[in-house]
Amino acid sequence: MYAIGSVFAVFFSIAYWANDIYHYLSAPLLAVMPDSASMIATDVASPFFAPFKLTLVLSFFIAIPVVLYQSWAFIAPGLYKHEKRMVMPLLFSSTILFYAGIAFAYYLVFPVVFGFFTSVAPEGVQIATDINSYLNFVLKLFFAFGLAFEIPIAVVLLCWTGATDVDSLKEKRPYIVVGAFVIGMALTPPDVISQTMLAVPMLLLFEGGLLFARMYKPADDEDEASDAEDPSA
Repeated sequence: MYAIGSVFAVFFSIAYWANDIYHYLSAPLLAVMPDSASMIATDVASPFFAPFKLTLVLSFFIAIPVVLYQSWAFIAPGLYKHEKRMVMPLLFSSTILFYAGIAFAYYLVFPVVFGFFTSVAPEGVQIATDINSYLNFVLKLFFAFGLAFEIPIAVVLLCWTGATDVDSLKEKRPYIVVGAFVIGMALTPPDVISQTMLAVPMLLLFEGGLLFARMYKPADDEDEASDAEDPSA
């Protein structure tokens, strides 16, 4: 309830600027469109609902720290002491990485992708993107890049829980390279540019995750037993 309430609290705080927020989101596309072109609304209600849909999603993004903290507070009573010490840094870093993925998509990927799409339009075709289609497109990329930037957290957790180790992941690096480009192809539009701009950061983040994973070692059974016997745990 607190998590949901935080999302709606942010939403009602910024709903007044819904149109301005949408205009800011559309700036990368408008910057590369021809002077005579503009965005359009093919549905009667789109001019009203599209900005508010964006504002609601943005509210969730802004409230992510509260949502993650409430999720942690829900499972914290069942964690060992050493697990509690590790969860908070992971929650903080995962939030920062998610925001970094969104910023990377907006400031670096969008100008390149939209510039490419508008430059290859056939002669005689007027570019007029529907506001709903554009919103769905960019939200898909936001989630794709936001989740992709969580790779270091996933690597650390896999190694810390003992599911795998750094040496094993290093041996599987060729398969991970191929997998990164397959994931990039599945999560991004069907063009090589956006696929590559997602796959390359994923590989760099994977290497970063390997570096951080060396700092964490799986807790052995004796440590867990001592934590379980400790009333303060």
